Amino acid sequence: MMRITSSSFWRWRVANPGWMALQMVGVAFALMLGLALAAPANAISIGEPLEFETEEQREQYYTLVRELRCTVCQTETIYESPADLAADMRRRVYEMTVDGYSKEEIIEFMTHRYGDYVRYRPPMQLNTALLWVSPFLLLVIGVITWLQVVRRRKQLAARGELTESERRALERFRRGY
Repeated sequence: MMRITSSSFWRWRVANPGWMALQMVGVAFALMLGLALAAPANAISIGEPLEFETEEQREQYYTLVRELRCTVCQTETIYESPADLAADMRRRVYEMTVDGYSKEEIIEFMTHRYGDYVRYRPPMQLNTALLWVSPFLLLVIGVITWLQVVRRRKQLAARGELTESERRALERFRRGY
């Protein structure tokens, strides 16, 4: 039976440098996993429990906080965002909901104060048309480009032989000038 000593272990580690990289990847993975699991717990915490007079107010509030974007975090709704601005926006939505404002009035207020960007799904207007059309436009451009590349490759494959100018260019390339 071979006895492993600390010096033989260190010699083995020095002889196998990939071991250190593997350990570093494992540590990085463990850190990222820990952060990924811890982040949602803080992200959806919205503070103290809220009291509503009716179930409709409660539904309206939770619908609105999931439809309005945090202007600090930009990729999160104010429901998910831990930012102070999002907390202020949630508080304002709560106050307006309890005061009897309708969903449309609250959205209009927030849009007037923060712009159309505060809406997670901006309305189709002239100034937001590019946001709505660009994905489809890029898809069409991509399909057209792909079809042209495929057609060009088929034409080149069907032609098979080189033209005279292509042969001369190939010969110059082979000679090195």
